Amino acid sequence: AVDTLANGQQGIVVLNQTPFYAESGGQAGDTGYLQYTAGQFQVKDTVKLGNAFAHQGVAQAKLSISQKVEAQIDTQRRAAIVKNHSATHLLHAALRKVLGEHVTQKGSLVDADKLRFDFSHFEGVTEAELASVESIVNDEIRLNAERQTELMAIDDAKEKGAMALFGEKYDDQVRVVTLGEFSTELCGGVHVNRTGDIGLLKITSEAGIAAGVRRIEAVTATAALDHIGNQFNALSKIARLVK
Repeated sequence: AVDTLANGQQGIVVLNQTPFYAESGGQAGDTGYLQYTAGQFQVKDTVKLGNAFAHQGVAQAKLSISQKVEAQIDTQRRAAIVKNHSATHLLHAALRKVLGEHVTQKGSLVDADKLRFDFSHFEGVTEAELASVESIVNDEIRLNAERQTELMAIDDAKEKGAMALFGEKYDDQVRVVTLGEFSTELCGGVHVNRTGDIGLLKITSEAGIAAGVRRIEAVTATAALDHIGNQFNALSKIARLVK
């Protein structure tokens, strides 16, 4: 622990309260700035240190302990992460609907650029199955269902049908995120207000990563439109080349 960070010095800042989300449950930590009279502290990542939220970054002017700061999240990046996180919940539910209820989450990564979802399944997912999963998710997005968040007892959450991760330890009180009538999961992450906010989901890859574990990568919103546009341009170029 130090009393000050000098201009250009890297360090960690802990606040008495913060709107920044610390990396947890696969969701990437927030970035942004802590503004103060002399300048700002650039937050390059936010992680948990015990019960504290640690803002990791570099001071761009002298920063002293007990100084007041205004915390400003990179809202554009946060919005992209939020879309990908909610899309991951819809993807999980769609996979269970298409492939079967043996599908359970084995890992996930949700950042601003893409989402990655690892799940249990005993064979490769066919093109037709992937197309069906993608179609179901996009149908749910277009329904524009409201996101609901509740705090409840773990037994009540299970009775409601909330998906829990096998082997995870949960407190007596848990946070349940529901997207319409399609997805109900235990989750401490940040989500869209309505499924329509996601805009669009496009699956970009599917592969096996271990025995009985598959991985899907996908993009949403603007990134999904960019991906489709790039595919269209590449196909158009190939069509011209081969006449």
